[in-house]
Amino acid sequence: RLIKTAAGILVLFLLFLAVNLLAPLPDMISYSKIVTDDKGTVIHAYLTPDQKWRMKTTLNEISPALQKAILQKEDKWFYYHPGINPFAIGRALTANLFSGKRTSGASTITMQVAKALEPKSRTYFHKMVEVFRSFQLEWKYSKNEILQLYLNLVPYGGNIEGVKSAAVLYFNKNPDHLSLAELMALSVIPNRPSSLVMGKNNAEIITARNKWLLKFKADKIFSAAEIADALDEPLTAKRWPAPQYIPHLAYKLSRDGGEVTNTFINLNTQLKTEKLVQDYVHALSPKNIRNAAVVVIDNQTHRVITYVGSADYADTSDGGQVNGAAAIRQPGSTLKPLLYGLCIDAGIMTPKTMLTDAAINYNGYAPENFD
Repeated sequence: RLIKTAAGILVLFLLFLAVNLLAPLPDMISYSKIVTDDKGTVIHAYLTPDQKWRMKTTLNEISPALQKAILQKEDKWFYYHPGINPFAIGRALTANLFSGKRTSGASTITMQVAKALEPKSRTYFHKMVEVFRSFQLEWKYSKNEILQLYLNLVPYGGNIEGVKSAAVLYFNKNPDHLSLAELMALSVIPNRPSSLVMGKNNAEIITARNKWLLKFKADKIFSAAEIADALDEPLTAKRWPAPQYIPHLAYKLSRDGGEVTNTFINLNTQLKTEKLVQDYVHALSPKNIRNAAVVVIDNQTHRVITYVGSADYADTSDGGQVNGAAAIRQPGSTLKPLLYGLCIDAGIMTPKTMLTDAAINYNGYAPENFD
């Protein structure tokens, strides 16, 4: 009997390997290209090819509190089951049979990842496919990698997917800066992403949030003081536009960069410089000077901390989207300030000397414009 059982398990395992080869896991995920500043804050983001805000985050960017809350709420046995939880399935089947309708689910975090990777209508056959995909995920990835996939694919309403996208677009924060109340507000949305819309249904989100906070208090998942503070915290979040700072540099970097490009841009200095450039160009516009570009480099670290490609990126009449900071220049123009400084040092001219831009002849040498 033991030999038959072992043989049956071996046959099932070989069948799994065969089907795994014939129907590989559809785990090619496209992420939004994002650019961060010197503090790691997202300052520019692009939609994915399928028009989603899906900003990639690694597990070490997710606070332990958020991981703890999600695991307790979604799948407390995540680190112990093989992709499906047989006990949860049995409990759900019993509850649904006795009630005559679907009152309880049994999806693990792994199964939710499988569903996100390959969305299908809810049928028994598709549920079996989801179970098989869950086994594939557990076979290919570690538990932490599966949890990271979940945190990058979980839906938060509209075209927002993943914890980082939700944190940035709803709270203007990175995930590791969210409070417990904000964490729990986000954790309830994936269960009802179409009816719990941040900025529209905040009262309902608070009700669902507080329900889970009180459950966590009863289960002693968090301290009473932490729960009390979270219960009292208001929810004023709403959908914000995606950050679109440093547009010229972001475009330049995103063409060759990966999913996440880290820069040394100091956002405060960047915004101040942009304002100075706009004011400067506005003052010179009567003289037909309507654009300017600035790059600021920290001479001690050699890091680019500000990058302004034009006076106004949105100005289509004066080539605002043309990156003046990256424009090709004549080498002679680069030498002019050096030559000017040498002439002043040699006493040949002063800062007030005016040179006429006209044709001239130096004993038979008549310089011409660069061709």
